Amino acid sequence: MSTPLDFSYETRPARVVFRPGASVTATPGEVARLGLHRVLVVCGSRGATTARGVADALGGACVGVHAEARMHVPVEVADRAVEVARELGADGCVAVGGGSAIGLGKAIALRTGLPLVAVPSTYAGSEMTSVWGLTEHGVKRTGRDLAVLPRSVVYDPELTLGLPVPLSVTSGINALAHAAEALYAPDASPLVSLMAEEGVRAMAGALPRVAAAPGDLDARSRALYGAWLCGACLGATTMGLHHKLCHVLGGTFDLPHAATHTVVLPYVLAYNASAAPDALTALSRALGADDVPRALRELAATLGAPQSLAELGLKEADLTVAAAQTAAQSYPNPREVTANGVLGLLTAAYEGWDPRSEPSR
Repeated sequence: MSTPLDFSYETRPARVVFRPGASVTATPGEVARLGLHRVLVVCGSRGATTARGVADALGGACVGVHAEARMHVPVEVADRAVEVARELGADGCVAVGGGSAIGLGKAIALRTGLPLVAVPSTYAGSEMTSVWGLTEHGVKRTGRDLAVLPRSVVYDPELTLGLPVPLSVTSGINALAHAAEALYAPDASPLVSLMAEEGVRAMAGALPRVAAAPGDLDARSRALYGAWLCGACLGATTMGLHHKLCHVLGGTFDLPHAATHTVVLPYVLAYNASAAPDALTALSRALGADDVPRALRELAATLGAPQSLAELGLKEADLTVAAAQTAAQSYPNPREVTANGVLGLLTAAYEGWDPRSEPSR
């Protein structure tokens, strides 16, 4: 006998513009629509050229470009950005780039209440969420606040054409992680599950095409479409073990964000598989594979992505510390999270074993 539907779904007040060239053709109009006249453009050092192109398109509505975004948003970087926004009298913020830039824009919005416009150039997905993150003293804190949700998101596939293939791959698999965890989240709903499955299907289909032909605008568009759907899933649900574990690995051990998600995801799904059969079935349909953890690991390997946490710089001595930190936090997950269980998962991911080859502890 089937179980009656029982769910809640709350829409988020965000506007999305998706088209090639939109970063320069649509961003000024989005800023004007919000009634902004003095916006600060924030970005990372690698994305400064792109961000200045957006700033030029904004013309007199832009009061400056702040190119100091850093991975995991260190609190001192956020403090400086807030200071700059206040010094310049900014009435809004435009974040151009990947998760680091958008994370810095969110930190400004959280501290000042200024409206945020996001112009993503990777597949990180944070532009579709009200989640913020700050790292202080080696610990990454996260929270949810509608003040940090971008008022407008401008998706321009042309911005992703210059994204190096290795980063495209890990950024894309990072997006898959958002959808995967949304499928077994306690606040999942039929609509989110549909978006998650379609997002995984679109991204997994696009990444090999992107790797084979990085300049293929259609492939880039499909990947960005997938990232939007996966990001929307992240924004609508509560994340579990995968995201909490990656926050520990990134915040405490400074591992690269997208690559860490790429390595860890198959192992978390193998850990949770017995407790989340419906989620694994949906992922199996989207990937066209019976063994989801193995299929994701093979996809990453085929596209040249890192295969172990050791490759990313984690030390064997760090495993016990990371497991204890992860197990000490409170968050929903379909399978009970224990220090021994996480240590077994991490050990397999550290060595790069087949995610199905070792029993979870």
